[in-house]
Amino acid sequence: MTKIAVHDPRGYPPKVTGKRLAPRLESLDGKVIFLVDCQFDNSDVFMQQMREWFAEHLPRVQTRIIETRESWVDDADMRATVAREGDGAILGVGL
Repeated sequence: MTKIAVHDPRGYPPKVTGKRLAPRLESLDGKVIFLVDCQFDNSDVFMQQMREWFAEHLPRVQTRIIETRESWVDDADMRATVAREGDGAILGVGL
């Protein structure tokens, strides 16, 4: 039996420190919810479908689609926009 060695090209994962979830909003009525397109395959389509769902089922919620600059990279400017202008965010990772 021949053995082969397989190396993970992603390297070593960073140390992850857990954080508490954001507090839950009592209601979404009148709130601004950012739909964050994280640049995965078809996530733009998914975010648009989610926006249409909100418009049909929760019309008092204002949704805004926003994109990260690139996938897998923290986008401090995007996070600052969401924190400054929004009440919540939903991250979309595609289909």
